Amino acid sequence: MRTDQTGAREAGRRTQINVSPHAGEVDFSVLDRHGGGAALLDPISIADLLRNGFVYPPHTIFRDVKVASTGFDPAQDLHGTPVFHFARQSAAAPPRPPAGAVDDDELLDTYHRLLCDAVLRSTAAMRSPWLLQSGGKDSTSMAIAVAEVAPQTRCITYLGGKEEDETDSARFVARKLGLRHESLVCDPGRSYDRYLACLPGMPLLTADFAMLSYVDLAAEIAADGGDGILDALGSDPYFGVPPHWQTRVLTSLARGLRLPRGVLDLSLVSNSFGLCYVLGTMQMDGFERFYPGSRFIDAEVDELLGSDVARLSRWRLEVFRGDITTAKSMEAKRRVSATILESAVFAKGMYAAKALDLRLAYPYCDASLCDWVFREVPDDRLIGPGGVNKVLVRQHIARRFHELPYVSAKGSFRFDVRGLARQRFDQVHDFAVQMKQLMPGAAAWLERHRHRMNNKYFASKFYLLAVILPWLQSHAHESYPTQADEGSSP
Repeated sequence: MRTDQTGAREAGRRTQINVSPHAGEVDFSVLDRHGGGAALLDPISIADLLRNGFVYPPHTIFRDVKVASTGFDPAQDLHGTPVFHFARQSAAAPPRPPAGAVDDDELLDTYHRLLCDAVLRSTAAMRSPWLLQSGGKDSTSMAIAVAEVAPQTRCITYLGGKEEDETDSARFVARKLGLRHESLVCDPGRSYDRYLACLPGMPLLTADFAMLSYVDLAAEIAADGGDGILDALGSDPYFGVPPHWQTRVLTSLARGLRLPRGVLDLSLVSNSFGLCYVLGTMQMDGFERFYPGSRFIDAEVDELLGSDVARLSRWRLEVFRGDITTAKSMEAKRRVSATILESAVFAKGMYAAKALDLRLAYPYCDASLCDWVFREVPDDRLIGPGGVNKVLVRQHIARRFHELPYVSAKGSFRFDVRGLARQRFDQVHDFAVQMKQLMPGAAAWLERHRHRMNNKYFASKFYLLAVILPWLQSHAHESYPTQADEGSSP
């Protein structure tokens, strides 16, 4: 097996890549000559995508490509029997300083300095960086550091739905800090066109519910002369993820039940997002309910793929079972789930940046910052009374701003899934027809649910098919270079 300086390893046609955002910028160039082809597409990974919106690491959409996300040692053979261990889960935390032993100003000064250093390192190779400014705590705290050490950075906020109201806050923050601010309103058709145009350059596949939003943003940044993206993801696993009451209720409902197939077809049920969501949750695994969004239940996955494959996808969770068992509280389990979800939340940016030739950085994944927060910040500055999250980040923001709406009501880069279904149903159905060998039940599912796309529960599942099917179509007919080509390549 050969290992190159990017951390990628090759053994014959088996490849593994270190994709942990904590390891720095990921180089997917080892896959530039990967020929794809239907024979190398992994049906269990397709089931992962339909069931959860991402492929369980260390697997990928290709049988012969594995990835070392956070928790997997990239030195191990991930094609064999991979071992997962998340070093920053709650049970592994060392004794932190007691609340009264640390001076507040000193603590905030250190946090600010480490965040500034992380931003400075992240933007060193970028001429024109852009910060994805969601209007939430993490991006606002990062904007404060950006304004100090990388003031050439432009901020951009994505408005994806009527329920979002963070644009005004994000614009106010940027302008008060002296940063330029742009906003991009979701147009499902434009976003989808941009996604389809990027497919040849996307090395792997994920179906994160912000995938199309991310491609839309990245394409906008590239068209406006940007050469790099700063993303404020990455702090949840070491700051902690306190569960809301809704999370507790939903996980208690998730029992892996097999309800009668027609239960969601009843008019009273199919017209109600809430009823569909609850009944779908009852058919999920409790841990997998931590993952966001409405996804296909196991029976639907088997129908879509024409085989008994959902159980094999569910079995992939067992590699994480040791850390899940060690996590005694719901917060600790959510912290493990946030690490597993890296395969979705970070991958969307990594794949979009690769396709558009943009640099991408996650300053919150800077090793110095992560380790300091995990080891040196008192517990009550991580999670406060009543489950208030990221107390230290809130205090950092309060130094510069009065309380803003996003502190209590978090926004996000949502996508108009119902609008996508209205605008592109026939196009996605055509992809389903073309890909009937890989997903024989997709066209029939779409036809059966066409009149239900105003219900976000069904539109979210449509979104998954809209992302997955064209990527498969674009890669299913490729093949490896000929032996002569291989011999002549550098």
